[in-house]
Amino acid sequence: MNAPFAVVLLSGGLDSTTVAAMARRDGYRLLALTIDYNQRHRIELDHAARVAAALGAERHIVLPLDLRGFGGSALTADIDVPKAKAGEPVEPGIPVTYVPARNTIFLSVALGWAEAAGALDLFIGVNALDYSGYPDCRPEFIHAFETMANAATKAGVEGRRFTIHTPLAAMTKADIVRTAIGIGAPIDLTWSCYDPSPAGAPCGRCDSCRLRAKGFEEAGVADPALA
Repeated sequence: MNAPFAVVLLSGGLDSTTVAAMARRDGYRLLALTIDYNQRHRIELDHAARVAAALGAERHIVLPLDLRGFGGSALTADIDVPKAKAGEPVEPGIPVTYVPARNTIFLSVALGWAEAAGALDLFIGVNALDYSGYPDCRPEFIHAFETMANAATKAGVEGRRFTIHTPLAAMTKADIVRTAIGIGAPIDLTWSCYDPSPAGAPCGRCDSCRLRAKGFEEAGVADPALA
């Protein structure tokens, strides 16, 4: 019997790369989906392509879906990305880097591809412990989306239930780093920075950079992407 397909939302970051590697470890054939939403840090698209190739994804779709027309986020509008000194904690609350309804939009697109491909498993690298306060990373959201997916699709109505896999949901960033290393995820190919320099270097001071650095520091290993 052929292994089942899974649609994996792949941004090219540490979390989504780890999730994709976990799906492959668990025996799924990877359909990698990257959304080009005209994000400020478009450099991540190149990293997603490298990760998809390294993990042997059978297809990798980069779907244009320009969210700059909506704005409302420092990642899709002319709003400064918040910065702090390296090592400082991330401020509580929902930051301006939150993209309105992003995971709802992305999972909806992933659901459409999954149903068309006959896949019932979707993987997303949301994290509700060591994260930046985004409401669409919480277990309540994932549960609600899964319920909706099974009510809104032909497959769901016919009894072939979709599952949204969030294996990083209760992990710290250090846990994610250790897991990634343990399963051989290509984290040296990943990108996290929200506001890279014109030369393509990570800023080291945005929330995403600081959370990533904290994870590697607490895991006690060097970040191979910075080597």
